[in-house]
Amino acid sequence: METFGQRLHRAVSVRGPLCVGVDPHPQLLTRWGLPDDVDGLARFAATAVDALGDVAAVVKPQSAFFERFGAAGIGVLESTIRQFREAGALVLLDVKRGDIGSTVDAYAAAYLDPASPLAVDAVTANPYLGVGALAPMFDLAGRHGGGVFVVALTSNPEGRAVQHARLSDGRTVAQTVIDEISQLNVGAEPIGSFGLVVGATVGDTGHELSHVNGPMLAPGLGAQGGRPEDLRTVFGQALSAVLPSYSREVLNAGPDPSALRAAAEQTLVKCREALGVLI
Repeated sequence: METFGQRLHRAVSVRGPLCVGVDPHPQLLTRWGLPDDVDGLARFAATAVDALGDVAAVVKPQSAFFERFGAAGIGVLESTIRQFREAGALVLLDVKRGDIGSTVDAYAAAYLDPASPLAVDAVTANPYLGVGALAPMFDLAGRHGGGVFVVALTSNPEGRAVQHARLSDGRTVAQTVIDEISQLNVGAEPIGSFGLVVGATVGDTGHELSHVNGPMLAPGLGAQGGRPEDLRTVFGQALSAVLPSYSREVLNAGPDPSALRAAAEQTLVKCREALGVLI
């Protein structure tokens, strides 16, 4: 069985280091001339698949923007996931789930069991109930070739109180998350399947990332203020493992599919330059 890390490495090698966030928030639907309802959501998603499904290495639907329409919105999400995967893109579902016991078991089954209608290649997860509490996600991902991106460092000011708090050994809470994820990737080639989410706007935090041996999702680029050149400051020697993530920078070019595709291709050029990828 091919691991998520192996599939991601191949996808990035072929399509380039770019993750496009698929975030159908109300303002974007309006910008596209679509109604803020399930029909508008479905039309948005169909256009995104048509324009980006065979371009982006990874797409990252934000589950909340589909969930707000209830069961019908989840139906659109299921269809969108399936269509993106059929087009060859890896789907990273941004759900940031995190819980304990049977609840995290159920979250894992919902997103990482191939039998589920919501099955994706990878999910985001929140570790601040304890990284160990996410073990069912890691286990199921390992069994089925999936991936998990665990939130480590975020740019929102509220996050620092938790993420930068120090333990008795001097490490920050975020560094313990980073270190525990690195243990899951020991010996994995060419890269592990368990990654981190590190905001592109966090700056030089002094955290050590070079030993993770897993992918690092960098949201916050483009409209959220992050610049490609900031990636070197944030990630340092771990730059080669970074997966830059853009959303509005690309989606604002819609609804014309050719304009969306062109925006993604232009953004990819910026990513290649920032990461030193010449092909």
